[in-house]
Amino acid sequence: MKMEEIITIFQESNALLEGHFLLTSGKHSNRYIQCAQVLKEPKATEKLVAHLAKQLEGKYDLVVGPAMGGVIIAYEMGRQLGIPALFTEREKGEMTLRRNFEIAPESRVLVVEDVITTGGSVQEVVDLVKKAGGIIADVAVLVDRSGGNHVLETPPVSLITLEVETYPSDDCPLCKESQPVKPGSR
Repeated sequence: MKMEEIITIFQESNALLEGHFLLTSGKHSNRYIQCAQVLKEPKATEKLVAHLAKQLEGKYDLVVGPAMGGVIIAYEMGRQLGIPALFTEREKGEMTLRRNFEIAPESRVLVVEDVITTGGSVQEVVDLVKKAGGIIADVAVLVDRSGGNHVLETPPVSLITLEVETYPSDDCPLCKESQPVKPGSR
C-alpha cells in the first residue's frame, strides 16, 4: 500500500482534518487526526492494520493496547496474527489490567496504539507489561505525530508519520486570521 492510499483512507473517513483545532495540550493546530473515524470502518481498519503488520518482524505471544485508542487496533492485530489481544484501562489514574486479563511471564508482547503525540499512554502500557514479567518485542502505531519527541524507550513502528504544526494559544497565526476554533481530542 502506498502512502497516498493510506492518507486517502484517513481523509475519506474524516479521520484526517484540516482547519483550526484546540488540542488537549491547550495548543492550537492546523491539522487534527481522529483515528476513531477510520477505525469505525472494519474494511479500512483491516487494510491499515495488515499494512502495519507487514512492517513488523517479531514473533509475538500477545498484543496489548491502551483503552480507548488501542482497543480496536489490538483486536485487529491479534486477529490477523492469530494471537490473543488484551487492552489496559485507567483505574484511579493508573494504567491497569482488568477483566481478569493476565500477561504470562516471558510473553513476547506487541504494544499497539492508534496515534501517539507524546507516547505517554503507550509507555505506561510498556511499564505495565514489564512489571507483569512480559517482554516488549515491539511497539506499533497507526499514526506517529510526535515529531520524534516522544517518551517511548522502544521506538515505535508506524504506518504513517504525520507532521502537525502546533501553536501556543496566545500566539496562533490561525487565531490572528480569525479562523474558528474546533475542539480536538475532547
